[in-house]
Amino acid sequence: MYKKITIKNRADINLLVISFYTKVRVDEVLGPIFNTIVTDWEEHLELLTDFWETQLLLNRKYQGNPVSAHQMVDDKMQQSITSEHFGLWLNLWFETLDELFEGDVAWIAKNRAQKMSTMLYLKIFEHRNE
Repeated sequence: MYKKITIKNRADINLLVISFYTKVRVDEVLGPIFNTIVTDWEEHLELLTDFWETQLLLNRKYQGNPVSAHQMVDDKMQQSITSEHFGLWLNLWFETLDELFEGDVAWIAKNRAQKMSTMLYLKIFEHRNE
């Protein structure tokens, strides 16, 4: 059995991101969306490691705009992103965290993802009505 660790550094976050998106890419519902949108997985995983490093370790690496990125994804998917997609994403995120990590930072990762998923879905919905 794998010994759970605490999230302490970029390498831990990279492990989380790679492990999580390995699941997402083969998920029957999420995989087709992500595999349509992401053209360079190596670059995307690096960007997401930057994002989560910024969120969890407060190392200001990420410079993007997650709201506009998710609105663009919804546009490309003909406004077909639903709250179910965010729920599936969250379930895989929690599952991956629970498999690999323990401690406060893992709890923060769950909490931030939950809050962000709600906010991003609301921003997508608002964008559809602009």
